[in-house]
Amino acid sequence: MEHKHKYDDNGNQLCCTEENKINSMVDHQLKKDQSTASCCHDENSNFTGDLAHQDMHDHTGSSDSTLKMFLPALVSMTLLLSAVAFDHFFFQTWFNGWMRMGWYVFAYLPVGFPVLKEAIESIIKGEIFSEFFLMSIATIGAFAIGEYPEGVAVMLFYAVGEIFQTLAVKKAKANIKTLIDQRPDEVTILQKNEPKRIKAELANIGDIILLKPGEKLGLDGELISQKATFNTAALTGESQPDTKEHGDTVLAGMINLNTIAQVKVTTNYTDSKLSKLLELVQNATTHKAPTELFIRKFAKIYTPIVVLLAVLISVLPYFFLQDYEFGKWLYRALIFLVISCPCALVISIPLGYFGGVGAASKHGILFNGSNFLDIISDIQHIVMDKTGTMTEGIFKVQDIFIKPEYNKEEILQIVNALESQSTHPVATAIHDFVGKINHNVKLENVEEIPGHGLKATVEGTDILVGNFKLLDKFSIAYDLDTSSLVYTLIGIAYDQKFVGYLTIADSIKEDAKTTIDKLKSMKINTTMLSGDKNSVVQFVAQKLGIANAYGDLLPEDKVNKVKDLIAQNQKVAFVGDGVNDAPAVALSDVGIAMGGLGSDATIETADIVIQDDKPSKIPMAIIIGKQTKKIVWQNIILAFAVKGIVLLLGAGGLATMWEAVFADVGVALLAILNSVRIQKMDFD
Repeated sequence: MEHKHKYDDNGNQLCCTEENKINSMVDHQLKKDQSTASCCHDENSNFTGDLAHQDMHDHTGSSDSTLKMFLPALVSMTLLLSAVAFDHFFFQTWFNGWMRMGWYVFAYLPVGFPVLKEAIESIIKGEIFSEFFLMSIATIGAFAIGEYPEGVAVMLFYAVGEIFQTLAVKKAKANIKTLIDQRPDEVTILQKNEPKRIKAELANIGDIILLKPGEKLGLDGELISQKATFNTAALTGESQPDTKEHGDTVLAGMINLNTIAQVKVTTNYTDSKLSKLLELVQNATTHKAPTELFIRKFAKIYTPIVVLLAVLISVLPYFFLQDYEFGKWLYRALIFLVISCPCALVISIPLGYFGGVGAASKHGILFNGSNFLDIISDIQHIVMDKTGTMTEGIFKVQDIFIKPEYNKEEILQIVNALESQSTHPVATAIHDFVGKINHNVKLENVEEIPGHGLKATVEGTDILVGNFKLLDKFSIAYDLDTSSLVYTLIGIAYDQKFVGYLTIADSIKEDAKTTIDKLKSMKINTTMLSGDKNSVVQFVAQKLGIANAYGDLLPEDKVNKVKDLIAQNQKVAFVGDGVNDAPAVALSDVGIAMGGLGSDATIETADIVIQDDKPSKIPMAIIIGKQTKKIVWQNIILAFAVKGIVLLLGAGGLATMWEAVFADVGVALLAILNSVRIQKMDFD
């Protein structure tokens, strides 16, 4: 089959595979929610698509496609209104009998035929108690007892409700699908200084990508041009352009703004950070919130029961009433059937959660499932790493002390060569300070010791570079009071002897203080954990106003601190960015990863990823979770309250089919509109 490629505003071809995967995932999951509840579409059905011949994967939002969706409903409404006018104002003398019924049948067919078709297909598949079956019985029954206008009206309003549902789903998907449009499936690489267009997945590490102004980057890489400015809004939610310089990391999905840039590929297509974030989004609908799971189970039992009750309403009075009229009690049963559909619940609740996921994505916060929207809304304690989470993670060497008996330049060259084996921000700081790596330094047996530092052999002699816990671990003696220095200390040992140290400083993130203040105002406790020296941690904690802070921790120490809080029956979220944070992220009730500088291991373990590394997105994620949960429960209470009242009125003969239409379609529409409301909320 030939694929019709889609292009962005700049003429770049989008990744059809990823786009189709997300579309399929979203549509399938929403339909699965509905069909499992025995109320709405089955997995392969598309009522609105049959009704309006509208491709559900079209998300252009054009007025033409929307009008096309409403066309059958408009035809049906025109015929219905004209029939009602004939009934009450004109032609009463001849508008009766077969002519009257035929006119109403024509009014019914544009919206009713797709439903009848789906009802038959559902029955063939063994799914008898579907929404289509309920609506078909109710409206055909209304025709059978001569209530033609009400039969058409029920189906018409149902069709309009389905269209609004489709539009709401497309709106909810829009923010998440923005991610998909960020990675082209083709890139231009330089081969023998000649540009060549290839598929992005065929690019190799080390290839040079030529990026024109307006083009999106297809793979993660390193900028080898002197300077370039990128639009990172779709990845981070930030509209401010980001200027990168030679050697800086640039990510798939960034848009080059003004000059031709060259980027050296550093990761494979499937290993890029955007690919991992896309995978996170793809998993988002598979982790269902407890409320969703309950409603699905409830509706599966509830729908057959109300069908049985409707049958009993129509026949039981025969045995107890002398003036029993079948038509009157059948009408009541039909009203009961229309009211009974739990669509307002099984449509609006998944849509509410999906709306929350979409609203978060719009602000650069990715939830790995709607269940985490529920969990984070109840978080009592935020535990956070220091470096890269509350601080910039951009270190600068402040001072160097090397004992006089050692060659300072030689030691720094060895340290720089060893640190080139690490991706830690400290390594970057040392490299920026020392400069070019001396490749004449021959390193062997390089080993990274988590939470400590690096160990290697240089020409048969051991070299240690790391925090002073590393020196303690290898019993290296040093005559220095480390607690007297506020800066981060990097100790150096050579040939089992203390050589000296470097002091490195990090800066606190701009929004870190406001983040802590906001969490305090929300009555959420905070704790900061770090492998950095305790004096540095306490200094940063004091600046931020964090009462509980602990330094000199190994990865297992962080895990134990989190375990202690969980043992106190507290709902705990852990925020981190490094590989050593991954165990604590996995253990906590909600693991939050900083996605910009964060390691792939932490992102893959996390339940929530903050794409722009801003700590202020932590309270924002909590607020979005609370608002989503609030909206979902508003929908549940509204649906149960209205349906309960009208069900009783319908059984007692005090409600007409019009009240039934409001109880079903009207409440569903209100719930849908309430669900998409979160898309327009301001969470700052």
